[in-house]
Amino acid sequence: MKINVSTLVGEDCITLEDGQKLYDQILPEIKTGQPVEVDFQGVAVFASPFFNAAFGQLLRDLTADDLNRLLKVTHLNPVGMSVLRRVIENSKKYFADKKYRRVVNKVLNKQAASF
Repeated sequence: MKINVSTLVGEDCITLEDGQKLYDQILPEIKTGQPVEVDFQGVAVFASPFFNAAFGQLLRDLTADDLNRLLKVTHLNPVGMSVLRRVIENSKKYFADKKYRRVVNKVLNKQAASF
């Protein structure tokens, strides 16, 4: 399966909601063992909230090996690839370490309560 991100969410990939749209397209395919190509042709702007929702939470459902084997990202510029790699590394740690996850959740909840 190939997903054209600009067709799905547009040329600006910033929000959690748009990332969730992409995640919702990727997960069912990958869970059945089908490879997915995510094509960023035509995307001009991206941010970590989008990548967290689209890719980071995949590591809750899959192993890193399965993700590497089944997910192919194309036409993402070097800055976007750098952000994506950071999101993947952070997600690996978050989902693998329950203690780390509790600490992160506590900090995030505290920050959210202060708004």
